[in-house]
Amino acid sequence: MEEIFKITEKYDADYVRDSLSSLEALNRFALTFYKDVATIYDALTRVKHIDRNPTGFGLADAPILGLLVRVWKLLKEVIRYYEEDNAQIIAVLERPMIEAAVIANYLLTSPDEVIEDYRKCSYKDRLRLLRELKAGSRFFDTKAGKRLLAAVQEKMDFEKLTENDFAAQKASKWKIQGKSFRHIFAEIEHDDLYPATYGMMSESIHGSWNESMDWDLTKKPDGTFSTYPFYCPADIRFVTPVLTFTIEPYRLWLQRIDCYDENLERLLGWVEQVNTALFMQFDDKFPV
Repeated sequence: MEEIFKITEKYDADYVRDSLSSLEALNRFALTFYKDVATIYDALTRVKHIDRNPTGFGLADAPILGLLVRVWKLLKEVIRYYEEDNAQIIAVLERPMIEAAVIANYLLTSPDEVIEDYRKCSYKDRLRLLRELKAGSRFFDTKAGKRLLAAVQEKMDFEKLTENDFAAQKASKWKIQGKSFRHIFAEIEHDDLYPATYGMMSESIHGSWNESMDWDLTKKPDGTFSTYPFYCPADIRFVTPVLTFTIEPYRLWLQRIDCYDENLERLLGWVEQVNTALFMQFDDKFPV
């Protein structure tokens, strides 16, 4: 743990001042900061209180931990494409990162029965496979079908679940507590943020006319379009706003597992402050 606290040592006054000299320097500084945040998040998912969790985490905690691991893995991929100056692929990766962070936050602020509901909702399509097996699907006569079925059954056996244990999930149309993701987002963040963040990000996943105009087409003076074969460059606007969704879940997780202390509070507070300052400095220097 001491190693992650040393991460902040290089951010002395001289280093920060030099990093604010221009937009180019600011983006280089941001890349270093993003890498350090990903390292911190990675380390925080490895922390545990030896008395509370002498070996690992049970079913009441593991679903949350899995989401937090997903966040830092996606962040590391975002950073890779930031280095490659490829904002278009960053846009594809950030939507699932926000979703993982928001759902983790929701579970961390909900009773344990909601975590159980979240686990059960993940079996929607797996139960369909079991129904298809009973209906006589020939797919399950193949090696691939048998392997898939065995994997599903192994998970259900581990959780001591049967096909009769999902009545509540079916009644809520396989949504956590019957809530859409937008409903959950509005509870955890604010509904006004949804259209400009997660909502518009769906176009990067599913595609749209606006998305094509932004990334894949060039508009000519006569109103026609031609191919834009390049990837758009990345800057702070494609990462810093998304990081704001990720900090709180790690703070709540450390509190949940009895590992939160003043040092970790300062560390996460530092992440929050630097991330906010980055955007403010970028906005100040970016031309209107």
